Amino acid sequence: MPTLELEIKELIISSLALEDMAPDDIDAAEPLFVEGLGLDSIDALELGLALQKRYGVTMNADAEVTRQHFSSVNALVAFVSSQRVR
Repeated sequence: MPTLELEIKELIISSLALEDMAPDDIDAAEPLFVEGLGLDSIDALELGLALQKRYGVTMNADAEVTRQHFSSVNALVAFVSSQRVR
């Protein structure tokens, strides 16, 4: 498992207090909201704050763009990677 993917899975578990889950339990391609992990809007806020603290990323005010970034672990990995200083 790539390092950033593992880090983001661990961040999801710790920031949302999903103690009964392991990183391997989260399919990187599965949706994070509704089906898949079943996260809700409060979870999105908490996860967004955790991503900002950990990686210094900023979220776009455009709700549709932000929804795309949070669609799956793979999408979050791509977003964080694109925001990192090269």
